[in-house]
Amino acid sequence: MDLKEKSILVVGAGSIGGITAAFLKNAGYNVEIVCKYEEYRDIIISEGIAVSGVKGAVREKMNAYINIKDTGSKKDIILLAVKATDMVEAAEDLKSLLKENSLLVSMQNGICEPELGRILGNDHIVGCIVGWGATMDKPGELLMTSGGDFVIGYIDRPEDERLAEIAELLGTIHPVRISANMMGHLFSKLIINACITSLGAITGLLLGEMMRRRKARKLFIAIIREAVELAHVLQIKIEDYGKRLNYYDFVDDNKTFAELRRHIKLRLMGLKYRKLKSSSLQSLQRGKLTEIDYLNGYIATYGREYGVPTPVNEAIVKMIHEIEDSKRKISPINLDEEVFQKYYK
Repeated sequence: MDLKEKSILVVGAGSIGGITAAFLKNAGYNVEIVCKYEEYRDIIISEGIAVSGVKGAVREKMNAYINIKDTGSKKDIILLAVKATDMVEAAEDLKSLLKENSLLVSMQNGICEPELGRILGNDHIVGCIVGWGATMDKPGELLMTSGGDFVIGYIDRPEDERLAEIAELLGTIHPVRISANMMGHLFSKLIINACITSLGAITGLLLGEMMRRRKARKLFIAIIREAVELAHVLQIKIEDYGKRLNYYDFVDDNKTFAELRRHIKLRLMGLKYRKLKSSSLQSLQRGKLTEIDYLNGYIATYGREYGVPTPVNEAIVKMIHEIEDSKRKISPINLDEEVFQKYYK
């Protein structure tokens, strides 16, 4: 069957899912989408998803649904772009839509692929890193803020012709790299999110202001150290982040002026991305839950399971859950917690 004849379902109409669906529809693919709210569904059907930004402007109408089960027939390809917190419920609903050879592409933050594999079967699951940026101005109006590659791959086996089809499909939007070390890429993005997203959430600071604070930089380093040690025990080779940050070099204390170099690198990162606002902070400020259990929580959970101490990640998970439960305020004062003091010496 020609790829453009295959049935494609995008689950999640936020900035990543909505933009993906619009560009695929614009390229002639057979795409439908699932979104959360009736008002947004009606906009997609009647007016279309409007995308602007670095790749140009498109507006595409398509079939849209509120409930996954309303989409009816089985799908050849499913692109899952919901929040990690909604992933399990979505996966359960998607069981009935999978054909024997269907593939589900996981576009979430965090490492969701093992859990998706448990629910749907590993043979169906494709890992995916989305390297481009996007935001939603309002329902139906999305902005692609930066370019970047996709990285896709299986977490437990070599590539095959089905994976090549996913590369062709997503290549409509941005370049695609197929990796034989998908867990290494997923872990790389997990680490940077566990630092930037989570520290931003507990402090309430933009990245630039956060990286001007020595205590925040120290915790950034500590999170990475714990994650690198865990990856070693899990036998995961962490890929460089953004082709620039090599985590092994970053934590190598044998390098000349190692600590100074780490702090300089973080200060420069803060300067370059000084206006970056944590997605978890944005969720908290809207009164929504974060994806913390799939970020620092992933590191802490597997650390406990494999005997790797992760006290900083565990403390951050606890603090963010306290913020979610209105038992703690978002503030830079959270950097002064007793559990963090030994990392500041």
